[in-house]
Amino acid sequence: MPETALHFSGITKRYGKRFALRDVSFDVRGGEFFGLVGVNGAGKTTLLKCLLDFCDINAGAIEIFGVSHRLSAARRRLAFLPERFNPPYYLTGEDFIRYVLELQAGTYARGDAEQMLRALDLDVAALALPARAYSKGMTQKLGLAACLLCRRDLHVFDEPTSGLDPKARALLKSQLREMKRAGRTVFFTSHALADVSELCDRVAVMHAGRLRFVGAPAGLCDQYGSDDLEQAFLRCIEGDAQPA
Repeated sequence: MPETALHFSGITKRYGKRFALRDVSFDVRGGEFFGLVGVNGAGKTTLLKCLLDFCDINAGAIEIFGVSHRLSAARRRLAFLPERFNPPYYLTGEDFIRYVLELQAGTYARGDAEQMLRALDLDVAALALPARAYSKGMTQKLGLAACLLCRRDLHVFDEPTSGLDPKARALLKSQLREMKRAGRTVFFTSHALADVSELCDRVAVMHAGRLRFVGAPAGLCDQYGSDDLEQAFLRCIEGDAQPA
């Protein structure tokens, strides 16, 4: 049996009287690709913030490889890329990657960095440029490159394809498939249901802070009587919708 990479149990998060998350419970298995989907405001990013202990929870418990998320040791096997990624504007691309790897107790190798940039369709000349000279797409590729070079057991991404052109999206998915073959775990949020269907072993659908479904993408289609994942998703989050 694979170890449990992530364990969410009864997670509740309030901002004042407003519930952002209500009794959210599910597990992510080691080596699994798991997608978290929902409309804007569904609670996806809030759940990631709770996971990383960026904000407190009102009830429940979270474990990362069996260690409480409140302990810094829980994050030693984890790499994270936020949706709104903005590296320090004064650092060059090379400085940023070196800094991230040093924080992760890793070793920077110029050749590895160049190889990863090429794999994501980012010109290696970007290593010498300050981050303030980067476009949105270049910035996203830099963040992905740094995250992937960490080669952690668990990678957490918030909308990893945001700002990427079609070529870069395809190349990123190739890198993710390599990670899957290496047995790494990926937990990510996405609005691109086609990517979720293509990459994920299982998916969780969140709506208004509640968990509506957990299972294989094909299982979501079966449960809501549709061959199309987008239509199945829509039926799942409709207030009065019932499984087929």
